[in-house]
Amino acid sequence: MAWQATLRVALAAAIVSVVGGAAQAGPTLDQIRQRGTLACGVHTGNAGMSLPDSRGVYQGLEVDLCRGLAAAIFNDVNKVRFIPLTASTRFTALGSGEIDVLIRGSTQTMLRDTTLGLRHAVTYFYDGHGFMVRNTLNVRQVRELNGATICLIQGTTNEQVTADYFRSINVPFTPVVFERTDQAAGALQAGRCDAFGTDASQLAATRSTMQTPGDWTILPERFSKEPYGAYIRRGDDEWFDLVRWYTYALIEAEELGVTSQNAEEMRRTSTNANVRRLLGATPELGQSIKLDPAWAYNAVRAIGNYGELYERTMGERTPVGLARAQNNLWTNGGLMYALPMR
Repeated sequence: MAWQATLRVALAAAIVSVVGGAAQAGPTLDQIRQRGTLACGVHTGNAGMSLPDSRGVYQGLEVDLCRGLAAAIFNDVNKVRFIPLTASTRFTALGSGEIDVLIRGSTQTMLRDTTLGLRHAVTYFYDGHGFMVRNTLNVRQVRELNGATICLIQGTTNEQVTADYFRSINVPFTPVVFERTDQAAGALQAGRCDAFGTDASQLAATRSTMQTPGDWTILPERFSKEPYGAYIRRGDDEWFDLVRWYTYALIEAEELGVTSQNAEEMRRTSTNANVRRLLGATPELGQSIKLDPAWAYNAVRAIGNYGELYERTMGERTPVGLARAQNNLWTNGGLMYALPMR
């Protein structure tokens, strides 16, 4: 029948369109390849996450995530340009195209996800809002900060979380707002503020840079959920897939016991189908996101699996000194869980 023939032609055209489209990389990846570098938005200075060392070289969990992404694309961790951004400029920089991806302590919230023209790709760090005080205040609970002056960072969820909490318990406080974390830390140490309110990881990072870290206490209460994720612009599904599955690959590597030290041997000798797919011994995962079959192997070899990355930058043996807690694997009581890579 004529309508059946027409339907067959339409279906065939649709299949050709889908297959043909799958063969093309998204515009962001094309631009990155043409440029020869990844432009990655990072924090202006946050120990453990993104902080220049004495040579001016950025170090930390978030900057290494940028380096690993460059390794996945180019097999070269040096093909990345770090763009330091404040909390108030980060989303504008991403939306304008100044950066390709934002990996800078940015919490996923509903309004950010639905009103900014951006997409949260995947969570790479779970945090929560807290407060740090000087030991001499003898404060053990946040509600004891009645009438306190509290340092906050402009353009963060922490401003709203702090205001919401103190309003809920009918306790007054005075906010002192700064653009950058180092400014707030300086004001806190100088005595301009009684407390600093921000995410616990940033509190630990700030304390590690104080003249006498032991003089400060991070109060144990947490007042929010702060899932940090990589943000990209909306409208490029291929780039979304790449950033998302790159992060999952680091978590999957830890689940499978693949490390920066054994990745080469495991790629050559493992008979585990999941390991072989992840490390590119079989090509299908790389093909699906328009990368070399060895994309995940290159990333893990360069920066390690998620556990290696965390312990090297944020772990208990670092100056920041944060236990894995919710950032542990799901098999160890945490929230880190890679979706099936097959």
